[in-house]
Amino acid sequence: MRTQATEPETRLWLALRAGRLASIKFRRQKVIGSYIVDFAAREPMLVIEVDGDTHGTRARYDAERTRFLEQSGYRVMRFSNSDVMTNMEGVLLTIIAATAPATAPLPTLSPEGERAI
Repeated sequence: MRTQATEPETRLWLALRAGRLASIKFRRQKVIGSYIVDFAAREPMLVIEVDGDTHGTRARYDAERTRFLEQSGYRVMRFSNSDVMTNMEGVLLTIIAATAPATAPLPTLSPEGERAI
């Protein structure tokens, strides 16, 4: 585990911690299998990763890691440092949208002449 979080991780953690985002309880630097993820929530099963510049050269490792996490039941969302630093509201709205329960479509009403009375 790292003892010093990056600036983007710290900023995102301030928005996620203590159930501040949609009452979801996130944990920071959670161990899942042999991996340590930036942030994770058990309900919903969600992992959030904040990727710096080094992730561009680790695409294969990240893909294997994501595959393992998904097989463990987690959904994985990745955001770049730049996203977090310049568009925090967009990042948070994306997370909220991903955690919102799917809503059923509204029922289709029958045409006026076919309604039962």
